[in-house]
Amino acid sequence: MQRVSLLILGLLALFGAGQVSAADCPAILQHQLPALRSSDQIDLCQRYAGKPLVVVNTASFCGYTPQFTGLEAVYQRYRDQGLEILGVPSNDFRQEARDSAAIADVCFVNYGVTFAMAETQSVSGEAAHPFYQELAAQSGQAPRWNFHKYLIDRQGRVVASFPSETRPDDPAFIQALEAAL
Repeated sequence: MQRVSLLILGLLALFGAGQVSAADCPAILQHQLPALRSSDQIDLCQRYAGKPLVVVNTASFCGYTPQFTGLEAVYQRYRDQGLEILGVPSNDFRQEARDSAAIADVCFVNYGVTFAMAETQSVSGEAAHPFYQELAAQSGQAPRWNFHKYLIDRQGRVVASFPSETRPDDPAFIQALEAAL
């Protein structure tokens, strides 16, 4: 039964038909995040159910910020196969701009990011957004720094977690991503 539900979710996501009900959505995706520089909400169920998803906490003034270039390249390479990427700016490690406009400039103007970006969220500790609490619980790893990457498979399970120093072109990252496709 669960397998049939996941197949239906995948077809709905592929063809963009209908709304995904909370009952059909994996628990980890039953969250919303405000979109960066928008009044819209990113409904994780509606946008990502049935798709492989990379979730990465970002920061504008970090030594790892150039990873935006690699993340965008990965997104462009695999998006036609269903891959989604969600960037979640965070100031937990005191390297994010306090102004959404400045964050948007770094992401969209400086690095040409086309994948979804959320407004700034807490990603670690007790104040972490519930989505990030679930990512940490499933993977056994909370972000210890900016640009920590989680990979969620089409069934809504965290199947891999990569520390900040793992670049988007790292063979282990690409191998895990391709397995999730």
